[in-house]
This record gives sequence, C-alpha cells and structure tokens, in this order.
Amino acid sequence: MEAKQLLKDFKLKNTNCREEVLELMLSNEHALSHSDIERQVDPAIDRVTVYRTLRTFLDKGLIHKVLDDGGATKYALCHDCSLGEHHHEHVHFKCNQCGQTTCLEDIKIPAVPLPKGFKTQEKNLLIQGTCGGCTNA
Repeated sequence: MEAKQLLKDFKLKNTNCREEVLELMLSNEHALSHSDIERQVDPAIDRVTVYRTLRTFLDKGLIHKVLDDGGATKYALCHDCSLGEHHHEHVHFKCNQCGQTTCLEDIKIPAVPLPKGFKTQEKNLLIQGTCGGCTNA
C-alpha cells in the first residue's frame, strides 16, 4: 500500500513528515525506534514533529508499540487495526545479532488466566534469538 492512500484511509492530513515516516515504516519489515526514524527522515523535520506524528499514528490505529528488551519502545505498522480497535496481540521477535525486532503476525499471544479481580489492558510477548537473515548469513 502507498503512504498517501493510507493517510487518506485513516482520515489523516497528508504532511511531509507523516508521509515520510509512513513510507519509512512501509519499507521496513522490522520495528523502528523514534531515533531510527528521526535519523532517516529529512533533517528539516524536528524531533518533536516526529514524536507527534508517531503519537497521531498510534491514536489512529495505524501503528502499534513494540516493547524491546531494556524498555526501549519501537513502532510497527498495524495490520487490520482501526481507530477504535487495536488487535495486535501477536508475538514480537528480537534478533540478538542484528538487533531488529519483527512482528510475527501469525503467532498470537496465548491466553493467560488471571486471578479474580485482575483485568488485562495490554499484552506483550518478546522472544529473543537469531533471525533467519542472521542464521543464514
């Protein structure tokens, strides 16, 4: 899909920053951190604008957060999410060699029975190991 069309589909105004960030995310199969994005977009786009763009994309259901080991936050495109409904409870895989974190969309986080009175707000499952690219290198 094209960035301009996605912005239109999610009823977002097309700005240079939004289009660049979205194109960057579309061209990467792995999750990106704020600093990854900031380094790769036009230097005229400041840090705060990148942050606000990511926040808007999160709020609209266009991207989701991917927690990395060490507490770092990365971002990945959502698949089949919308403004009112995020359903990205899939496994994330971080390669210990290249450091890239990938969404494993087809592997769902198993149900975890919680004690009475506990309520789930968010689920994250990070598996670490060696990705196919590094294993075959």
